[in-house]
Amino acid sequence: MTTTAPAPTGSATLTDVELSIGGMTCASCANRIERKLNKLDGVTATVNYATEKAHVSAPDGVDPADLIAQVEAAGYTAELPRPPAADSTEPAAGPEEPDPSRSLRDRLIISTVLSVPVIAMAMVPALQFTYWQWISLALAGPVVVWAAWPFHRAAWTNLRHGAATMDTLISMGTLAALAWSLYALLLGTAGVPGMTHPFELTIAPSDGAANIYLEVAAGVTTFILAGRYFEARSKRRAGAALRALLELGAKDVAVLRGGREQRIPTAQLAVGDRFVVRPGEKIATDGVIEDGSSAVDASMLTGESVPVEVRPGETVVGATVNAGGRLVVRATRIGADTQLAQMAKLVEDAQTGKAQVQRLADRVSGVFVPIVIALAVGTLGFWLGTGAGAAAAFTAAVAVLIIACPCALGLATPTALLVGTGRGAQLGILIKGPEVLESTRRVDTVVLDKTGTVTTGRMALLDVHVASGADEADEADEAEVLRLAGAVENASEHPIAAAVARGATERVGTLPDVEEFTNHEGLGVQGLVDGHAVLVGRASLLEQWSQPLTSDLAAAKAAAEEQGRTAIAVAWDGAARAVLVVGDTVKPTSAQAVAELRALGLTPVLLTGDNAAVARTVAAQVGIDAGDVIAEVLPADKVAVVQRLQSEGRVVAMVGDGVNDAAALATADLGLAMGTGTDAAIEAGDITLVRGDLRAAADAIRLSRRTLRTIKGNLFWAFAYNVAALPLAAAGLLNPMIAGAAMAFSSVFVVSNSLRLRRFTGNHR
Repeated sequence: MTTTAPAPTGSATLTDVELSIGGMTCASCANRIERKLNKLDGVTATVNYATEKAHVSAPDGVDPADLIAQVEAAGYTAELPRPPAADSTEPAAGPEEPDPSRSLRDRLIISTVLSVPVIAMAMVPALQFTYWQWISLALAGPVVVWAAWPFHRAAWTNLRHGAATMDTLISMGTLAALAWSLYALLLGTAGVPGMTHPFELTIAPSDGAANIYLEVAAGVTTFILAGRYFEARSKRRAGAALRALLELGAKDVAVLRGGREQRIPTAQLAVGDRFVVRPGEKIATDGVIEDGSSAVDASMLTGESVPVEVRPGETVVGATVNAGGRLVVRATRIGADTQLAQMAKLVEDAQTGKAQVQRLADRVSGVFVPIVIALAVGTLGFWLGTGAGAAAAFTAAVAVLIIACPCALGLATPTALLVGTGRGAQLGILIKGPEVLESTRRVDTVVLDKTGTVTTGRMALLDVHVASGADEADEADEAEVLRLAGAVENASEHPIAAAVARGATERVGTLPDVEEFTNHEGLGVQGLVDGHAVLVGRASLLEQWSQPLTSDLAAAKAAAEEQGRTAIAVAWDGAARAVLVVGDTVKPTSAQAVAELRALGLTPVLLTGDNAAVARTVAAQVGIDAGDVIAEVLPADKVAVVQRLQSEGRVVAMVGDGVNDAAALATADLGLAMGTGTDAAIEAGDITLVRGDLRAAADAIRLSRRTLRTIKGNLFWAFAYNVAALPLAAAGLLNPMIAGAAMAFSSVFVVSNSLRLRRFTGNHR
């Protein structure tokens, strides 16, 4: 959660500072930096390990350099974010900002290539040719020293600040294995030609002079690197939601200068510039219409399913789509002041403020590592005190460190995540990373966006009400209404007209041609079809032509509008003939999806920017209680609603598809984005539902909970095998074969346990 420092008494005010943090290797690093920053007077800091950023609220007068110095004193790097280039919409990226996942990938590839033969030779006596142990040393040395360098560096940083994490354990274990192997090769008997490790699982004391542990050191490094690589790839996507939001805007714009149109990049627009927006184009920035009228599709920003009619003097928002006529707009806000940019800031704030999920391995290691070190020192002291000799004492102490470094731990999370996410992808569910899974177990409330999530988000012809005439000669049948009205609407570019034409074509087939077509801006259209003068549009258009709605048609229109739908009047040959009802349609699977979410113990809440009548109608159709409907909310209000539910003690999942949902998706404890929606929503969500079927949300939560249980089971057994073997190591009874077998068996167990996730089946394939 984002923490806001209370305003101090007096005139002092707070300033928000954002820092880019470097050098963090686990969630405990973020906690350490937070504690360090919060020691400064009046400072409240929140550090996000996933985005590698710190948001700091500090009193005026606090120098950002002091904040940076405080972070550096904790052993990490910090800097103020670089501003983007003024002439480019692309984020600034200098050569000094390498992709950390690329470095990890290179280390992982080289480590894997070198480690496989080392492990094979150690575990298969048939491969132990003369001098095999020296080849193992040549292969394992670069793995332990170079490939594992990030762990050694982090362990040294932790040591200087009196802390211990999994990096400490990994570094100590691998270096201890390498150091003892060097001792055995150079000063013991392990380096003699023809030395072999017999394949026997016996428990007997050993002085360690003939034992090498190179396969343990190389294997641990490789497995842990694999886990870190997948984690780094997940973290690298942290800023993708912001990039997706900013890319929604128009890239260039036709500006009116000197009476002529001139194409320029949108970034060069200035407040007061007049620009042209043609049908189908995105509006470049926030502004006021000076000339022209049209319908603007703002559904991805506002959630409103019906395009909004706009006229001169009315405001429009950047990144919305002009669905009708030509507009001339005067820019009123540009750059960071636009509504789109403010929504991007909402997403960024929500992502940064998301509650930290401390890795289970790091929590355990905070206790486990000091205990292991103490046990190793105690073992050394005990054997020295009993007169067993320095070699036997050091063998036992080093064995404790080696067996305590759980190689299966490196596989515990990534294998379960790999299998779980792979199975999810087959079912149309994309899970972004291990930190996502923690929330699925605790979620008790699911907030559903309406447009595009519960509904199709597409206007459709829903109903046709035909007037009952005074005599049969005046009556028109439904097919005739659709044929004539559809023909006229087919000549219009308006989204509602397109819905009518599409529905008419589906019901009556090919539509006739229209003659003398005329578009009455904001009112409707007229034309000549098969000799009939046809009017289609608002009731006021028909009244202008002295063709008012009959009482039954007026009642049908009122009933449709009461449900939040759009009613379109149709008249020809001097009389009103019908009312067509157009609206967004509920997806056929949404009611079943809501029932399944309830079965998982979740309370569904419908949240929409659309009007209350529409929201209530949709909620009744899918089985959501009227008291759980929240309508007519702006994007920022959606965030506030999610935060209010969280403040009530609820753990909130959010399902949405539009730009207006992006900030709420990032704010929620669990964000599920419909894959049929906008890139901004998909990037801001934690889970993407590729199929666009709301039932996949229930499958996603089930799969996530199963994957989380598997990860926790893997972590338990990864530690359990090592903890069980610690007494043997401390007793000096652990030989290399047992250590190698324990490592292999625990790894095989973890992989096998993870593979069980492949049997997960969704309910809707």
